[in-house]
Amino acid sequence: MNKGTVYIETYGCQMNSYDSELVKSILTESNYTLTMDIISANITLLNTCSVRENANNKILNRVHELKQLNQHMLVGILGCMATNFKTDLLDNKRLKIDLIAGPDSYRALPNLIDDALDTAQSSKPFDVTLSEFETYDQIPARRIEGANAWLAIMRGCNNFCTFCVVPYTRGRERSRSIQSIIDEVNQLTDEGFKQVTLLGQNVNSYRYGNDSFADLLDAVSSKTSIERIRFTSPHPKDFPLDLLKLINERKNICKQLHVPLQAGNDRVLKKMNRTYTQDEFLQLIQEMRKEIPNVALSTDIIVGFPTETHDEFLDTKKVCEEVVFDHAYIFKYSERPNTRAALKFLDDVSAEEKKQRIMALVDMQKKHSKKRNERWVGKDQQILIERIEKDQLVGRNDANVLTYVPAPDKRNIGDFIQVKINGASPHGLKGVLIN
Repeated sequence: MNKGTVYIETYGCQMNSYDSELVKSILTESNYTLTMDIISANITLLNTCSVRENANNKILNRVHELKQLNQHMLVGILGCMATNFKTDLLDNKRLKIDLIAGPDSYRALPNLIDDALDTAQSSKPFDVTLSEFETYDQIPARRIEGANAWLAIMRGCNNFCTFCVVPYTRGRERSRSIQSIIDEVNQLTDEGFKQVTLLGQNVNSYRYGNDSFADLLDAVSSKTSIERIRFTSPHPKDFPLDLLKLINERKNICKQLHVPLQAGNDRVLKKMNRTYTQDEFLQLIQEMRKEIPNVALSTDIIVGFPTETHDEFLDTKKVCEEVVFDHAYIFKYSERPNTRAALKFLDDVSAEEKKQRIMALVDMQKKHSKKRNERWVGKDQQILIERIEKDQLVGRNDANVLTYVPAPDKRNIGDFIQVKINGASPHGLKGVLIN
């Protein structure tokens, strides 16, 4: 019996994408039908992010749009926003939402939806309980076909960076067993996926009993036949030497690392509670390049953190100039309710100053990305096809660089192709098939 037709929209990070796949599995097991056509849905679930302010505003506007589209549609808010703004969401009479559920409450969704559909209910059903144990390790994510599959190996975060809301919306760290992860990777291989990306809020702090992240990566690399392994997002404090050596030794572990800098000034880093200094970060980068020759490095940066002076911002710019990242995700600081930064620090860097700082870094990073991408020109690369656009194949090399290749003959998503790189820009590579 079909209990309802559900449309899911996903916002935010890769973990949210994975969580939406879990929700799809949970709901189908409870006799709900999934649809890709919002017009045919009587239930819409918005899986939300709460990391930046504009993400919240986007969701609130989307709720109004959905109710205008169909006033009888049941609309639920899931994810980090549900947990972080529970009271505001429930008390806002103008916001026509019908239920909310946090990241640890997805097993309860069928009951929450049933309650929301019950017209006798006088209040909006909700569950934003944070769990010490929930990892969803026995629920097979319902994925769409493709080249890459997300796989959460842990949930939560213990770092409490002062700008970040994640520990408050997703709880403390807890990890899945190595065997459950291997079983899922084997299932993904059987389903035709060629790459798996291991996910966690702080993925390399994985710990299950005495097993470390290096132990897990070793097991996935050696005990499965998956052809490419990536992981995100790590913390600079959790890159021991044995992990770096393992990455270099194994052909199926991609030689690309995401290393969030956030800021390059020691005082600002301390204020962020990042637990490393500029010098320690640069030493880590040096160690990475020593142990993994030709490693590709990406990073996250926040500009305009409270009290950050122009000279302190220049320290961040200096670090970027020294490292020359392959890619950087650069954001303006936005105050998030319930974080330590929001409670303790005044957001005193002007919007105009933040804009100027971010533009300076973006302009520099374009040059750095182009320089780093040019190192592949003239070289043969193995590209995993992610999508097909008109007359060209689009995929990524081991270094995670988008590569565009004319397609003279038929190829499929998930195929590996050998490509001669003949062009580079800040945004990617161009190449031709090697016959």
